[in-house]
Amino acid sequence: MWKLSGGSHHITDYSNASRTLLFNINTLEWDQELLKIFNIPAQILPKVVSNSEIYGKTATYHFYGHEIPLAGMAGDQQAALIGQLAFKKGQVKSTYGTGAFILMNIGHEMKLSQHALATSIAYKFPDQPPVYCIEGSIFVAGSAIQWLRDGLEMIGKSSESEILARQSENEDEVYVVPAFTGLGAPYWDSQARGAVFGLTRGTDKTDFVKATLQSLAYQVRDIIDVMKDETEVVIPELKVDGGACKNNYLMQFQADILNTAVTRLSNLESTALGAAFLAGLAVGYWSSIEEIQRLVKPAKTFKPQMSINRSENLYKGWRKAVQSTQYFSNNQN
Repeated sequence: MWKLSGGSHHITDYSNASRTLLFNINTLEWDQELLKIFNIPAQILPKVVSNSEIYGKTATYHFYGHEIPLAGMAGDQQAALIGQLAFKKGQVKSTYGTGAFILMNIGHEMKLSQHALATSIAYKFPDQPPVYCIEGSIFVAGSAIQWLRDGLEMIGKSSESEILARQSENEDEVYVVPAFTGLGAPYWDSQARGAVFGLTRGTDKTDFVKATLQSLAYQVRDIIDVMKDETEVVIPELKVDGGACKNNYLMQFQADILNTAVTRLSNLESTALGAAFLAGLAVGYWSSIEEIQRLVKPAKTFKPQMSINRSENLYKGWRKAVQSTQYFSNNQN
């Protein structure tokens, strides 16, 4: 905002401020105790504003002599939540990028997670109380597919992973735990390292690729289960975006292992879409959230096809694989 406005506006929004470790998400102010601990002068911090209002205009040199209203601002994953139109309490989105980020709208009441999920401000409109969210972060998602392509050279391009996964004829006995840089939520185990379980002489490349894709879905379920337990909210669907959700095999397996519908929008760039929605509302291009909701249609919905008994047995195998990974990694010395 400072750069776009040519130094006229030193501001940030509530969603970004809430992720600095310096902002009190209850009082909606920079936290004086934290500023003192980190020895940060309050006067150098930006003013905190809502996510959707006209903050000012761009400097003329940015856009060929024209001034463009600056009207929407949000953190990356919070913007994706907005782009997915998850404005109702209990709605959840998962972004499958290099990592994966699952956010749940928990409404106007701030609630801290008891299982190490992050609580932050999802968004705040002018003259309205903030809406909070809880988030779980997965370190390795799309990067696992990149590893298959660039590290192991099992595939030539990422889209081939879907083709190979469908060719696998095993009974899903192989588990890949992609803890290349540790395990994120809800384990938060920095010592864990990647592992593979269930290999036999008959295991081939297709089985390995399929197991790697499945690991993404298992990790998402880890977080969704915690969100369900903590909020006691029934999740009717999982909204998805990001590059890896183009993989139809992965999305179907995600629906199966969650026993929940998975909805993919036609526009997967939900972060940019969310920022555009915020700006459009501020300048009056759209009159209401309801108007935006009528514009956006899902491209495809994946409904569970696997029996609950089978999906539960597969997930139990995943949990055993994670426990074994942690045990080995934390006891190898």
